[in-house]
Amino acid sequence: MSQETTTRPAAELPPRVGLLDGVRQSMTLAWRTVVQVRHNPWEMSDFSIQPIMFVLLFTYVFGGAIAGSTSDYLTFMLPGLIVMNMLFVTMYVGQGLNTDLTKGVFDRLRALPIARWAPLAGRIAADQVKQTWSIVLVLAVGMIMGFRLGDPGLPGLLATVVLLLVFALAFSWVAVLVGILAKDAERVQIFGFTALFPLTFVSDVFVPAETMPGWLQGFVNANPVSILADACRGLLQGGPVATEVIQSLLWAAGIAAVFAPLSVLALKHRL
Repeated sequence: MSQETTTRPAAELPPRVGLLDGVRQSMTLAWRTVVQVRHNPWEMSDFSIQPIMFVLLFTYVFGGAIAGSTSDYLTFMLPGLIVMNMLFVTMYVGQGLNTDLTKGVFDRLRALPIARWAPLAGRIAADQVKQTWSIVLVLAVGMIMGFRLGDPGLPGLLATVVLLLVFALAFSWVAVLVGILAKDAERVQIFGFTALFPLTFVSDVFVPAETMPGWLQGFVNANPVSILADACRGLLQGGPVATEVIQSLLWAAGIAAVFAPLSVLALKHRL
């Protein structure tokens, strides 16, 4: 018996996913990532306990020696520590993405009628939720220890959070690229320690650049971590910050412009 093969008319083919549908799908996947914390509470402790330990240790162990008093050092150090913690939290984007890739989650998602960019966007959007929690947590601990806002007050605090989230959104593309290229999630974590620790410690996060050797000050002053930390200090404590804020936004735009296309290209090659 012969079988007839019918071709579905082009008009009946499912339409391409629209922008609004893609955004809704991204939010759904972001929620999937956020609720996973319930099943893996240790992930929450990773970006909650570690920054609290850093605040306590650096303030009470080094504060008196560096600034003369723990309260003065807390005022200087806390904004920079929030920047440092923000960079490390972005690495969870790469780790989660790598896990999805190696375990076949992305292959299953590709079989669904969803936007191709929705899984990436959802992973990065979920990171913004974690970033917000981490920023608020460190600020709350700092205020319990004696950190106080300067003249800008609440507007300066809100501006700081927005600036940090914008930079985190851009820097997440670095973590995405690492997560795609790495063979396993442990290698993503290794990158975080080997690359981010020198970048954050060779900055003015913990000590003023003026206290460092002259040959090192040039790098420290040009380091985007230092620029962002100075912008956060100005927004939280008062003072001229327009230059630092603009430079931080330019760095964020440059990082996203370079690493977002590279990440998408690397994902296409891996899939």
